[in-house]
Amino acid sequence: MPLPTSGRVTAALVFTSALLVAQPDLPLLGWYPHEGGQLKYRVNSRFGEEPDTMPEGWKFGRVSAVATDQANNVYAFQRGPKADPIVVFAPDGRYLRSFGKGLFKSPHGLRLDAEQNVWITDTALHQVMKFSNDGKLQLTLGTAGTTGSDQQTFNRPTDIAFASNGDVYVSDGYANSRIVKFSKDGNYLMEWGKAGRGPGEFQVPHGVAVDPAGLVYVADRENNRVQIFTSDGKFLRQWTHTGSPQSIFITKDGQFWMIADRNRIEVIANEALGGRIMHLDLKTGRILGSMESPGHWLDVARDGNIFIGSLTGNVFRWYPAWPDKGIGSLDAAK
Repeated sequence: MPLPTSGRVTAALVFTSALLVAQPDLPLLGWYPHEGGQLKYRVNSRFGEEPDTMPEGWKFGRVSAVATDQANNVYAFQRGPKADPIVVFAPDGRYLRSFGKGLFKSPHGLRLDAEQNVWITDTALHQVMKFSNDGKLQLTLGTAGTTGSDQQTFNRPTDIAFASNGDVYVSDGYANSRIVKFSKDGNYLMEWGKAGRGPGEFQVPHGVAVDPAGLVYVADRENNRVQIFTSDGKFLRQWTHTGSPQSIFITKDGQFWMIADRNRIEVIANEALGGRIMHLDLKTGRILGSMESPGHWLDVARDGNIFIGSLTGNVFRWYPAWPDKGIGSLDAAK
């Protein structure tokens, strides 16, 4: 005669306890292996502020985005009240220049195109702006302070990506659920997506990237997945094993990087403090390596350094290196 449910649970607990008593050396795992193996990087957690070479009194507010140019200079997009919103640093962290004071309401995304123009998204102005590398405004998409879902408006756009011919993809965004495609001159071309959980539908398309073959990758954050499309929006496949993607980046040679949280609820609860950087195989989505990092935005420089924009008010510079010993007295004696 089978045991009632309560009896089966009790029996299972007794059996498990007996196993633990019988095997006192059974390891109790508190830390799980890194997906794909540990990425061997070290971090400079105060890039741009240590050493402090910014104008007197400037400090980062929340750093919503970070990007790098062809010379490995670093562009931080930050929300502090005193420093300019866009601050540019040399690869070693020295202040170079800045711009954008008074132009933005809620800085969010920042990317550089192939011509080194600086593109941003503002989630309160509902606009995308293009600047020359020295900070001159060249193009504005969207209508300031006006929400909508037509060819002239956005509703809290999040990110920008570029095709090889200069076409521009905008992920739109926190309130809309679509990808909008423009020519390099800002002419509307097409769009796809709607709110939902099916293929080609989105819940907060938070990031967008284009691979060397022209395929479009969307960080569908609240659906805990990355969706992959042709250049004209045809759904191809999706990855659902990487958690909730905050930011994605594809290098010129086709390396896929992302920063993600475990799931969409943790993103909100911990303000992206519990993230992991992941390196994925572009063709299969297999995780090749991972490591912990807070972060809202990710960029990989041409020299291989990984930069993270963090809402903690930091730019993290991760660089390939690994310590060969700790700092305890026994380690020091080696």
